[in-house]
Order: sequence, then C-alpha cells, then structure tokens
Amino acid sequence: MIRTLLALDGALVRGALSLVLAAEEDIHVVGEVGRGDAVDQAVRAGRPDVAVVDFDLINEGRAMVDPATAQPCPLLVLADPRRARGLHGVFAPGRTVGILASDVAPQRVVDGVRRLARRESVVDAELVMAALAADCPLTARETEVLRLTAAGAPVAEVAGSLRLSCGTVRNHLGRIARKTGARTRIEAVRFARESGWI
Repeated sequence: MIRTLLALDGALVRGALSLVLAAEEDIHVVGEVGRGDAVDQAVRAGRPDVAVVDFDLINEGRAMVDPATAQPCPLLVLADPRRARGLHGVFAPGRTVGILASDVAPQRVVDGVRRLARRESVVDAELVMAALAADCPLTARETEVLRLTAAGAPVAEVAGSLRLSCGTVRNHLGRIARKTGARTRIEAVRFARESGWI
C-alpha cells in the first residue's frame, strides 16, 4: 500500500484527486493539507511514501518539508507550465522529486505516485521545455535585489548584502518595476514569483 499525502492549494482539486487516488487498490491517502506551512507536520504525522505537492506552495516559500525532522519521502510536484521557470528550486540533495504539469490527467498523477514510490523518475517533458523556454527579463543582479526584497530586507540591508549603494539598489528596483509593470515592490515580487523568476 502506497501511503500518499496531498498538499494542494484548493479544496475542490485536492478533494477530487483524493477520491481518484483512494479508488486505487494500492494507494491510501493518509492526509490532505491546503497550506504549505502544514506540510512538514503532515509528513511527520502521516509518514507518507509519496507527497503530492502544489508548486505554488513551494514557490511562495510556504511549503516546509524539513528533511531533518521528517522522513525524506519523494515529492510529486504539480506545477503550472506558465510559472515553471523556478522548478530547479524544488530539488534537494537526498530527496526524490517528480514533476508533472498541474493540468495533467488524473491517471498521470496516479502513475506518478506509483513510480515515485518505486524511486523511479517522473518528469513531464513539456513542463521541462516550458521551464527552459521561460524568458526572464531581469538581470542576475536585479534578480538578487528582488530576492532579498521579497525576503523583507529594506534598501539599506539589500545594499549592504550586495555591496552596492542605496541609490544603485533603488535604480535596480525602478528597472524591476518597469520590467514587471508593477506599481509597488510587493506587486513586483508577486509578479516575479508567479512568473517563476524568483
């Protein structure tokens, strides 16, 4: 029996997938969560063989799956191809990760759960191509500035971390705003995260 945890944003999708998986003779759903900050506790409590996780939870920094406190169960990450650029961030040493587009047929998820339970590779080729083709207009330095800003660092702290002047950081933030069409830093961060740039 493959013990499976569902960590997906949206009760309707999560519930529907739970029904599909529970209908399989060799799969048992041991838990369902809709918030990334609840994933680590659910993994420790349910001890799943595979966790099906929404990339948006990971992408927003809300999925806490701590290998130090939880068994490193394989993750089957479901991602929107339009925001696939940041997929490299889901891979971690010692953890088996599979990736599927969030709009795949339910049977692909069932198959992915079984394959990951056997520690086999699960990769959606179209999703990988979308990740490679995603065109980020931000420079490497602008990306660094925006990542630190997204973490809540004020301009002076960003400047100190990157050994830049405060004026240079403000110039970077201005260019980032123009490239993202954002009116505020918060909007720029949200747009960049949704696009998979940070």
